[in-house]
Amino acid sequence: MSGTAVRTRGRPAPEVVVGVLAGALLVGAAVLVPTGPAGVGVASLGVGVGLLLSVLWRDALVTLLVTALLVVGLGAGGGPVAVGAAAVLAGAAWWRWRRLGYVLGHVVPSTSPALRHLVEQKTVLLETFRRDGTAVATPVSIAVDGSRAVVRSFARAGKTKRLRRDPVARVSPCTARGVPTGPPLAVRCRLLEGEEAHAAARLLRRKYPLLHGVLVPLAHRVGRRRTGRTVHVELVPRTDPQDPATTP
Repeated sequence: MSGTAVRTRGRPAPEVVVGVLAGALLVGAAVLVPTGPAGVGVASLGVGVGLLLSVLWRDALVTLLVTALLVVGLGAGGGPVAVGAAAVLAGAAWWRWRRLGYVLGHVVPSTSPALRHLVEQKTVLLETFRRDGTAVATPVSIAVDGSRAVVRSFARAGKTKRLRRDPVARVSPCTARGVPTGPPLAVRCRLLEGEEAHAAARLLRRKYPLLHGVLVPLAHRVGRRRTGRTVHVELVPRTDPQDPATTP
């Protein structure tokens, strides 16, 4: 079972539609029609969920391990063998997920050498500049699309206000806590509107199905009165030696 390519614009790819329909039918059959041997229903449920995950996750091995974990965990009755098998499968899935940098969604290859190291990167440190030139760093999720990258913020965030005044910034790979793990890259930013913003949202949702497909949009919607609307920002690498962002 392999992850399926998902288009960022236009209608869903046929294989995505087939995967969703097949997964939904299997899950529905297991839940709504509980007939036949119990193992068959559990297998149907596990494979159905696996098909749905394969639409969202690009890595075949993680999807297969999680599907097997569901089948074993739901259908073996909680015996010691089942618990041991489930633990092994969960450990293997976690190891693989860690090797992928905790990014299971689909990514777009970069046509810019400067951005290639960020294609599989989960979190980056975005540095924007105050009026006095002081850099302010914020960890954000990033999605690369060819020769550019996109990030998400909200209208009343400090970094959004700083970017409206000064589009020059720096971005560097970092841990989830914002500890840099690589050198900074000078970028020029542009706030996106309309269809460009929708396309950026799709890129982020594609790379982070749960985080930017569900959790972050929900948090933005709940807190909109305080934070303002969701804002998407385009980042393009800079090579101008006179650009202040090129000087760490």
